[in-house]
Amino acid sequence: MTLPIGCAAPQFTAKDTHGNTVSLSDFTGKTVILYFYPKDDTPGCTRQAQSFKAAHEEYKGKDIVVLGVSRDNEESHKKFTEKYGLPFQLLADVDGKITKAYDVEKGDYAKRVTFVIDGTGKIIQVYEGENLKVDSHAQDILVTIV
Repeated sequence: MTLPIGCAAPQFTAKDTHGNTVSLSDFTGKTVILYFYPKDDTPGCTRQAQSFKAAHEEYKGKDIVVLGVSRDNEESHKKFTEKYGLPFQLLADVDGKITKAYDVEKGDYAKRVTFVIDGTGKIIQVYEGENLKVDSHAQDILVTIV
């Protein structure tokens, strides 16, 4: 079962698109959109990433950080980021530790689930299943959390 609203978000450290080490604790005090997706450069995942790209300036203006997580490696993330000009970090969860910690593991992939984490590290919203529409996902989040 996916982690519930109100619980503490599991801490993690991972490499991003550019090989930088990123930890959830780096964003203390900010709202973090932590979105898990199955695979780079697939139709649904691409549309979801483009949704976040389109809303990037609005998120940035509200001091909200977007982090995408999949089981793909850094090189795959780099190609995906460059191909679509993604302005946010993608985290490589090659060993699956983050997907396991957030209980979104689905074999060798992550399920499509998004967590909104407040500045204190608490999960304040979860999007999955029918309430996650890849094309409008970023805007749907803005409507509910702002």
